[in-house]
Amino acid sequence: MPATHEDIVRELTVAYWMEMETVANYIANSVNLDGVRAEEIKKALAADVAEELTHAQSLARRVKTIGGRVPGSEQFRAAQEALQPPADNTDVVSVIKGVIAAENAAIEQYKKLIELCDGVDYVTQDLCIQSLADEEQHRRDFLGYLAEYERHQAA
Repeated sequence: MPATHEDIVRELTVAYWMEMETVANYIANSVNLDGVRAEEIKKALAADVAEELTHAQSLARRVKTIGGRVPGSEQFRAAQEALQPPADNTDVVSVIKGVIAAENAAIEQYKKLIELCDGVDYVTQDLCIQSLADEEQHRRDFLGYLAEYERHQAA
């Protein structure tokens, strides 16, 4: 059974909130982290905020374009437990792992949308394919950071 318009709007809205939450957590972690080893991660997070915000804006525009309504903050429910700023501001590894978890969740959501839109809404599908590629690149970057940090801790 093909996806309905309501199904697509609902899943776009899920993706929108995921991107908005990522923006908030990237900002918090890019400011809160301390230490010399944290600088590269802080810069990467700060740089990724703009791209994640662009994703959220694109999703919001698509929701509106296809007849949905973009929700306000009262409808937001936080879900990124792994990406919350750590109590220890020098715990760079937990932030990296949190980013990877958030990227994995975004990747799965975009894949879900791509499948949902197949044969039904090619414009939304294309938007999600482009965002999927961005999220996969972010994950790749942070997997590289994690490997480097784990190698350094083992030494």
